[in-house]
Amino acid sequence: MAKLAMVYSNSILKTIKKITMKNLILLIFILPSIAYGQFGVDYNQSSLPFLGVNYEIKDKIRPEMRIGTDNFFNDITLEGIVTYDILNTENHEFYLGLGVRGQLFAGLVVPVGLNFYPFPTKDFGFQIEIAPIIGNSNILRGSWGIRYRFNNSN
Repeated sequence: MAKLAMVYSNSILKTIKKITMKNLILLIFILPSIAYGQFGVDYNQSSLPFLGVNYEIKDKIRPEMRIGTDNFFNDITLEGIVTYDILNTENHEFYLGLGVRGQLFAGLVVPVGLNFYPFPTKDFGFQIEIAPIIGNSNILRGSWGIRYRFNNSN
């Protein structure tokens, strides 16, 4: 069973290596230029903290580029994800996503989380997320953080 999991993990890593960071960056920044949406930033605290910049498209899809923080410069890690809001109400968003992570703990990232906006303007909110990172070192990252959306029309 463990050998099967290792073979499966290695095949995932080979697939991830085919997707270059350049293509991911292009997707994250070109897709928003052809769709209506709004920019946002977030910071998440965990054992692998990160700062993210995202673009919310039609209140459902959120491509995001994340950079690891609280690291030495030679250990800075980039992560690119795209999330989809499964449940989107006025005060909260429940999402599921998929992405890739480079350098430290490289692999496939599957974030599942909740954004909630307790204030009347709905631009500042809070976030909790759990994300398995599947690669050479399979880990489960849990994080909490803050989120800000620019030019929110709500």
